[in-house]
Amino acid sequence: MDIFSGVDTPLFNYLILPLLIFLARITDQTIGTIRLIYAAKGFKFLAPIVGFFESLIWLTAISQIMKHLDNVYCYVAFAGGFAVGNFLGIYLEQKISIGVVLVRIIMKEYDPVLGENLKAAGYGFTVMDAEGREGSVKLLFSTIHRKKLKKYIKLVHEVRPNAFYTVEDIRQVKGNVFEKTKRSSIFSRTNPLNRKGG
Repeated sequence: MDIFSGVDTPLFNYLILPLLIFLARITDQTIGTIRLIYAAKGFKFLAPIVGFFESLIWLTAISQIMKHLDNVYCYVAFAGGFAVGNFLGIYLEQKISIGVVLVRIIMKEYDPVLGENLKAAGYGFTVMDAEGREGSVKLLFSTIHRKKLKKYIKLVHEVRPNAFYTVEDIRQVKGNVFEKTKRSSIFSRTNPLNRKGG
């Protein structure tokens, strides 16, 4: 059943309908981007639920496109919503800060002050010897929740303003300091990162 079947005016066809398609496309693509991120991070229960609503909204939008194939404004609205939805999905994911990351800091020498500051802030870390292009270096590894990354980097820069570091996503982690210091969240029941034995 088409809820818009009885509406056929220039205002509706060339303004209201394209706007509704645009908004629907933004919504489904934003949800879709977050779904892909959930799936990549191992949220095996949340990803399908989000995908259900993504598909439902997409079908609603595409059905209106198919019924108005001669309306170029609908095409533009559909494509524009796709582009904006991608941007919003990535933006929201960054704000939500889902998951866990590994921070790797490379130093010429281990800095005890940095180590003490990280300990005082509740961060665990591991230091090990490595070899670089210019000789021996120290590697400091920390596994932290992504939402705490900015605070962690700020602590590093307070001691080593020009520190070289890399950050990468981790799909699964278990035990030790991380297991003891983690906090529960709305995702704790479905996120394998927050489940013992996961």
